[in-house]
Amino acid sequence: MTTPQETKSKSSFGNMQVARRVVQVISFVLFIGGAFGLATLPVVLPVMFTLGLEQQAMGDAFAMIQVMLGEAIFPWIPLAAFLLVAAFLGRSLCGWVCPFGLVQDIVRFISRKKSDVSPRTHEWLVYTKYSIMAGILIVSVSLAAMLAGGNGEGFKSALGVFASGPLNVLGPADTLFALIPNGVGMLINNTDVFMAEAFTVMPLLWIRLVILGLVIAFAAYVPRSWCKYFCPHGAILAFLNRFSFLGLQRDPLKCTKAGCNDCVAACPMNVPILELPWEKFTHPECIYCLKCRDACPTKAIKPKIP
Repeated sequence: MTTPQETKSKSSFGNMQVARRVVQVISFVLFIGGAFGLATLPVVLPVMFTLGLEQQAMGDAFAMIQVMLGEAIFPWIPLAAFLLVAAFLGRSLCGWVCPFGLVQDIVRFISRKKSDVSPRTHEWLVYTKYSIMAGILIVSVSLAAMLAGGNGEGFKSALGVFASGPLNVLGPADTLFALIPNGVGMLINNTDVFMAEAFTVMPLLWIRLVILGLVIAFAAYVPRSWCKYFCPHGAILAFLNRFSFLGLQRDPLKCTKAGCNDCVAACPMNVPILELPWEKFTHPECIYCLKCRDACPTKAIKPKIP
């Protein structure tokens, strides 16, 4: 006979989570498609990846925004990627497609540890990603405006490597997906060049590795901590998510709200599901991973499009 605990355990790893893992893996393979002989696709998506990996087949829209602004080019295509994806899919790419999201899920699965962030700490940490996004855009937009005015070369020279975008230099995804693989390849193929370049940028190299290590360590204890608190992609999509066609619906006839909190407990993004409208909700932090759906014993939650 199946116990309630066993039923709950099976529910927490339902069909949607299996499907999500498959989509995440396929998406990751597509992003690094060059390593498998796939042709480069003229596609950029609002997910955390990099523009610095030789084997990549698709790009990171926010990374491209920074690079294009650094050359005083208006980023029509990456901006369109953010707007179109957010309008039709909300933040679902964060939960189903993002390569760095997959890394966090793997780290969380391996760790099996969990630390609860207090509600008050969570509330102010959530706004950190907006500050990071604003800081990056202030630097990039200021540089673009000065270059367009014909007097930005001095500022660009002063920024150095950061002229191509602060997140492109310090972001954990670029370190993990580009810096480390490219460095390993250089070490194997040309050790002398690797040692010369490594010592030239040693301080910045260590800073990048420390940032990556801290982000991974945080993700081991707090589910999707980068997505919740630090990701500038998530900050943009969180704002646009309010206007998304895609949302979630909670059936009031099936939901046993009074005696159940399973959906809220399962949510990696701390979305207060039971406090939101039942007919449709598009909370800024929801990444549509559908863990709430699988955790719900009565299957009261489902995706909804107008």
